[in-house]
Amino acid sequence: MNVSLDQQRILVTGASRGIGAAIANQLAQSGANVLLHYHKNAAAAEKLRDNLPGEVALVPCDLADLEAVKGWIPRLANQYGRIDAVVNNAGIALSIPDNSPTDAWLAAWQETINVNLHALAVICKEFIEHARAYKNGRIINISSRAAFRGDTPDYLAYAASKSAIVGFTRSLARYYGKDGIKAFIVAPGFTRTDMAQDFMDQYGEDYALNDIALPMLTEPKDIAPMVTLLCSGLADHATGSTIDINAASYVH
Repeated sequence: MNVSLDQQRILVTGASRGIGAAIANQLAQSGANVLLHYHKNAAAAEKLRDNLPGEVALVPCDLADLEAVKGWIPRLANQYGRIDAVVNNAGIALSIPDNSPTDAWLAAWQETINVNLHALAVICKEFIEHARAYKNGRIINISSRAAFRGDTPDYLAYAASKSAIVGFTRSLARYYGKDGIKAFIVAPGFTRTDMAQDFMDQYGEDYALNDIALPMLTEPKDIAPMVTLLCSGLADHATGSTIDINAASYVH
């Protein structure tokens, strides 16, 4: 099977490192023109861009600022042309103890929901408006194992945001399919990224390793091929599906 993304333009959020960088790399290697989103890590984004084939454009945006997110997709389309797919990978996982002062707990909750859910929803809404004109578009939303089995008490907001992505994406798949929009959920488990490292620094790497069926942690490069396949159109009849990539640490 030859997976070619030739002539496709794909936006990847949170692409300067980790899973997003691996996805951007695989998409570019498969022929896509990548819109590589980052927020603060410009140096890493520029380094990645310089090492990828094809057309790669850096498209910074602060996803915590919903005013900046609103209109972002139309601006990108106006500048770069038709966007064929969006990979919503960007996310944050803020640790906040459940016995923290409520104001501090609520601030962490709101920031997490803004980045992980509200910004993603706006991007999807505006992408659908864009893609409807072409009767074709694909959305791949990166959720998490935590959406299905929950998370520790200090990551409640993270789990809640990733759960909401599931219901939202399934709704997109069910009700925009006739407009040519396909929507998928990819739900990784522990993956060796800076975000996961923060968790492992807190709980220890054995906590993660003892929870999975394979002898090594999932790497970002293990997520990227599935996202590439979903972007290709070869799996369109899986629209609405959740693809778990968690080394059998949660099977449902």
